[in-house]
Amino acid sequence: MAEETGIVGLGNAGLAVASALLVHGPVVGFDRSEERRQLAMDAGITVVETLQGLEGRAPVILLSLPKPEASLAVAGDLAGWSGPPELVIETSTVTPDTAQKSAALLDAAGIGYVDAAIAGGVASMAAGEITFFLGGSDANKAAARPVLERVASRIFDLGSVGAGMGTKVVNNGVMHAVMVVLIEAFAMARKLDIPTDTLVEILNREEGLLRPLIHRVGERMQDGKYAAGMSVSNARKDSVLALETAQQLGVPIFATLAAHTPYEIAEAKGMGNQDYAALAKLWEDWCDVGFRR
Repeated sequence: MAEETGIVGLGNAGLAVASALLVHGPVVGFDRSEERRQLAMDAGITVVETLQGLEGRAPVILLSLPKPEASLAVAGDLAGWSGPPELVIETSTVTPDTAQKSAALLDAAGIGYVDAAIAGGVASMAAGEITFFLGGSDANKAAARPVLERVASRIFDLGSVGAGMGTKVVNNGVMHAVMVVLIEAFAMARKLDIPTDTLVEILNREEGLLRPLIHRVGERMQDGKYAAGMSVSNARKDSVLALETAQQLGVPIFATLAAHTPYEIAEAKGMGNQDYAALAKLWEDWCDVGFRR
């Protein structure tokens, strides 16, 4: 009989992952909620009534928990078992710091750990088409791959413990900030009677939303080439026009207003003639980082 794969946390994400894993072999899970345990049983997953009920049953246990403190608490419990798992795969969304603390707890007990952050929604999880951001030691990542590959469409190997979660946190931060900028933009567009579908089409061009990412980050920032192009001064001028238009239309803006400040700083520093990707140099100074390849 195939070995069971364990999972702690049977919420929407956990249950979707467990269901996808079930296609490839037996899955045993635990959730504090009786309702979630029943839903898992209805899906064909074996459940236990307590976390301790997983002890000795599964060599690999995945975590899909709602809060970082829950992940730390479970890691501490697993580290105290007399019959611990060989490997813990963290799929909950936690900070890199939480991942590193959990890894240290488990490593002290001789248990491997990887952070395998999930990118995508519940539908892709249930379909077994998950994108994972993977962090951990080479040995632990190699041990995790056979399990993850059962339900993965792609696995990004990001490096050491915490790198997977860090990537997800950064990715989600971008998505959530961009969402606010887009809402502000579409509110202005509606005030101007610009059809929403038309603006979606405009922004979806190669010269639209992808331009700052592919050209300015992917090329100019990484090559350190800031000559010519759209200047800081001109970008600042356009940003001012957007702010003025929003004020005239009575559209509250938050993210767009905050994003204007670095243009003022760069202009004051004499960077006006450089491509506006040169704003990256402000963060290089502030954070002591480098963006060049």
